[in-house]
Amino acid sequence: MTKGQTFLPVNKEDMIKAGWERPDFVYVCGDAYVDHPSFGAAIISRILEANGYRVAMLCQPNWKDDTSVTEFGEPRLGFLVSSGNIDSMVCHYTVAKKRRKSDFYSPGGKAGYRPDRAVTVYCNLIRRTYKKTPIIIGGLEASLRRLGHYDYWSDSVRRSILLESGADIITYGMGEHSIVEVADALDSGLAAEHITFIDGTVVKTRDESSIYDAIRLPDFEEIAKDKRAYAKSFAIQYENTDPFNAKRLYETYDGSMYVVQNPPAKPLTEIEMDDVYALPYTREYHPMYEKDGGIPALSEMRFSISANRGCFGGCNFCALTFHQGRIVQSRSKESILDEARLLIKEPDFKGYIHDVGGPTADFMEPACSKQMKSGACRGKQCLYPKACKSMKADHSKYLDILRSLRKLPGIKKVFIRSGIRFDYVLADKKTPLLKELCKYHISGQLRVAPEHVSDRVLKYMGKPSFGVYRRFVKEFEKINQSLHKDQYLVPYLMSSHPGADLNDAIEMALYLKEIHHTPEQVQDYYPTPGTVSTCMYYTELDPFNLEPVYVAKDPHEKAMQRALMQCTKPRNRQLVEEALTKAGRKDLIPVLLSKSPSRKPVKSP
Repeated sequence: MTKGQTFLPVNKEDMIKAGWERPDFVYVCGDAYVDHPSFGAAIISRILEANGYRVAMLCQPNWKDDTSVTEFGEPRLGFLVSSGNIDSMVCHYTVAKKRRKSDFYSPGGKAGYRPDRAVTVYCNLIRRTYKKTPIIIGGLEASLRRLGHYDYWSDSVRRSILLESGADIITYGMGEHSIVEVADALDSGLAAEHITFIDGTVVKTRDESSIYDAIRLPDFEEIAKDKRAYAKSFAIQYENTDPFNAKRLYETYDGSMYVVQNPPAKPLTEIEMDDVYALPYTREYHPMYEKDGGIPALSEMRFSISANRGCFGGCNFCALTFHQGRIVQSRSKESILDEARLLIKEPDFKGYIHDVGGPTADFMEPACSKQMKSGACRGKQCLYPKACKSMKADHSKYLDILRSLRKLPGIKKVFIRSGIRFDYVLADKKTPLLKELCKYHISGQLRVAPEHVSDRVLKYMGKPSFGVYRRFVKEFEKINQSLHKDQYLVPYLMSSHPGADLNDAIEMALYLKEIHHTPEQVQDYYPTPGTVSTCMYYTELDPFNLEPVYVAKDPHEKAMQRALMQCTKPRNRQLVEEALTKAGRKDLIPVLLSKSPSRKPVKSP
């Protein structure tokens, strides 16, 4: 902890010591309290503090006890509610809907500290005691459920979380701009129901005439029973995720309630990003968790540096378009170096920075010059199906940052672990990013995400053709050969994505066989709110052209696809034989079931 920096109050005793009669806001969070800029609750609470507001932290209250939310009494302005850094349902359940045994965002990594559907449960708990106090919800769980949405865990279309929770306002996306505007509006005396005009928020009203300059989406009752209507609604939402050209959207419930999504908040400038990361975080979990073994999630992030946000990659299975947006925002080199100097001063820092990146490590600037003026293109992607001619593929800023970090006294190595976009690397003909990554920033292995080998499936994923990945593999091998390094690629692959059938899984198995690689873990596609792929999974339609999409929903077929990716493991033998027989490829049984020579990944076939 940096000298002089303190945690925000976590109980009434802390509040009294701080000299407060009551807080302006009580932040109710599903994560344990970690005051580090990798945690959304820390950023939002410190942003409000910097703007003169008193915020008390009520983390992981006992949702079975009505009095747990009364620790600080009624806040002056309202309650803020978030499930934490991760969606509570994803946190609690595997793709097979089996209960997870751990929660890395809770004391000692133990499960059970937060409820399922945490935002809704916490809000309902607050409403039982505080009938009229404003409730503002945010974070990933609320952001991606802001309108009617398919819910994988109940296999149903659920209402906007604004209605399910009884909250007054959603701040969606990253929230730094909108939360301060909402706080200022409440502080000025405006009632929550009148704060309907702030970008990056979702509100509700019973007066349709008050909704202006907006697109009316299909009614909730229609999308709940008609998958085609659901797909059409999703496509409209997707086309209105850009802060510069999005229209206001609204959805009708029972003909009398309207949920209104205002356009997204504008992206942060570099100066604003720097300011966010310069706030007085303690950079620690609260000492009350020490007895339980601390908070495991912090160990993964403590010596990592968040350099950017947003992603123009546009992968269909990713929710970033709906949450952080397609416009990349980044910090200055000076800001990142300042944070590195803080890490160096930490007593248990060993000289290794674990990561410098974000959703995609090497995206440090908007895809093209026009995005910060007129937004991302409607109906087009920057990298799919091929790199746009207007895209500026340039790693100069990122390389400058990495080189400067390497020179800092006390830094032994800077790793890159948040992933790079291999097609973007290939598109940059001017800077030697890949060579420097191989020389300085990986230790034996580099993880990349081709996701699949079938071009047909990659189309549904919004990813480039597999030939692009093959070119990247060859370039990686060529560079390592020139450096006299024995380093390997570890491909991240996914089974059962919408569009993938057994033949596609067999194609992937053959590729893995060729490169002598058996993945240690296989990820089944997981349908989570806010993605194109989830819309395809539910509707079995492509939302942009309404053409049918094959979806493997039968658990046994999904098990066969997964087994093919680990076909040499004895436990999978029966499933692999069954899959090959069903696909009419019994000729491949001896090929795929034979033991391959042990070799690290990845060599080009």
